[in-house]
Amino acid sequence: MSSIQIKDSLHNGKKTSLYIEDGLISEIGKKHDADETIEADGKAIFPGLVNTHTHAAMTLMRGYADDLPLQDWLSKHIWPLEAKLTEYDVYWGTKLACLEMIKTGTTCMNDMYWFFDGAYKAAEESGIRAVLSQVFIDMNDPERAEKEKKLNEKIVSKYGGKNPNIKVAISPHAVYTVSKESLKWCAEYSKEKNLLLHTHLSETEQEVKDCLKQYGATPTKVLDECGLLNERLMCAHGVWLGEDEKKLLGEKKVSIAHCSTSNKKLAVGGALDYGGLAQAGVNVCVGTDGCASNNNLDMFEEIKISALLQKHHFNDPTRLPAKKVLECATINGAKALAYDGGIIREGAAADIILINLRTPEMTPNHNFESNMVYSASGSTVDTTIVAGKILMKNRVVEGEAEILEKAGKAAANLARRKQHVASRK
Repeated sequence: MSSIQIKDSLHNGKKTSLYIEDGLISEIGKKHDADETIEADGKAIFPGLVNTHTHAAMTLMRGYADDLPLQDWLSKHIWPLEAKLTEYDVYWGTKLACLEMIKTGTTCMNDMYWFFDGAYKAAEESGIRAVLSQVFIDMNDPERAEKEKKLNEKIVSKYGGKNPNIKVAISPHAVYTVSKESLKWCAEYSKEKNLLLHTHLSETEQEVKDCLKQYGATPTKVLDECGLLNERLMCAHGVWLGEDEKKLLGEKKVSIAHCSTSNKKLAVGGALDYGGLAQAGVNVCVGTDGCASNNNLDMFEEIKISALLQKHHFNDPTRLPAKKVLECATINGAKALAYDGGIIREGAAADIILINLRTPEMTPNHNFESNMVYSASGSTVDTTIVAGKILMKNRVVEGEAEILEKAGKAAANLARRKQHVASRK
C-alpha cells in the first residue's frame, strides 16, 4: 500500500505535517519521503465525516416526489417507484451516492437498501468505507420471512470479510414491517456472526401509537424484548421516545442517527432529544437518510441543520454546540460502525479530508469548529482520503462524468417504467 505525506496543513490551530502508511495515520508532526506528497498550505486537516443512516441508491429519486404528506409520498410515489428497481439501478444510484459523499467529505456510510450485489460493487469500486445491508422486511408473512433469512445468510457467506473496508450488517427495517419472530432471528444471527445491526426507530408518533395498539409496548421495548438492543445497533431517527426508553437505550449502549433534514422535510412532528439521549449514555450520531427525503448527502449541511434544529425546537441556543455536533458526525459515527476512525490520531484509520480555508465562507477563521458547522459546505472539501487512498484531490474524482451520465439515464428509465405501469392501470 502506498504512503502519503501531507505537508503544512492546519490542525488544532497549528501548521503540521501528517504521514500516512498502510491505510493508517502513521505519524503527526514530522516530514517523511512518501510515494505521494500533498502540499496543504492554506488547508486544514480534519477527520472524514461518517453518515450513519442512508439509503444510497435513492439518489435516483432526488426531487422525484416532494412537498407531499408522508403517507401519500410513500404509498403513491416512492414505494411504486422502488417496486420497479433493478440491480443496475441500485448500482448506478449507489455509485452516484458515493461520488456525492466523496465530494462532500464523507468517508464512511451506513447504508440500508435493496439489491445488495449492486450496492456492494458500487461501494467497493468507489473506495469509500461502508457498512452495507440488505433491508429485511417480511410484513408478518412467514414465507417471506424465510426468503429474507436465506438471502441475508447468502449475503453474509459471500461478502462477510471479503473487503476490510466494507462490513455487512443485518437490517430489520422497523417494528411495523418485521415480525417479532424475524426480529428475534436478526438479533440471534447478528450475535452469532458478530454483525452490526441497523433499523428505523420511532420516526413518527403514529408508528408508536400503532406499536402500542399491536403489542402493548413501544417500539423500543419491542426491540428489547427481541434482543436487538446492544452496542452493535444503529437506530435511525429516535424522535418519539419516552424518558424510560432513552434510559433503556443508554443502558444498552445503542447508537442513534439524528436525521434532522429528513425529519423536518417529512414533518414528523418533533425532534430527537440530543441532550436527553446523550445524558442517558446513547451514542448520538448524524445521518442524512436517503435523497428522496433530504435531498442530498452533504453531511456539512446535515450537521448545521442538526445543530439548528436542536436550538430551535428546544428553545436553547446553547444546545448541541459546534464541537459536539462535529463529534457526532465523526468519532461517534466511527464508534457506532466499529472502526478506529473519526479522529486525527497516530494509529487511527487514515480517513481524512482537507478543508480549503481560502474561501469566502471560511474567512475570517475566528473559530474553526464554528466555521465548519455554521459556514462550510461540502464544496469546501478539497481532498478526500479513505484508508490511505486518495479518492479526490483538488475536487477531482476519477470517473465522475461517466457516473453522472449513467446514473441520470438510470433514473430517467426508472421513472418511465413506473409511469408505464401506472398508465396501463
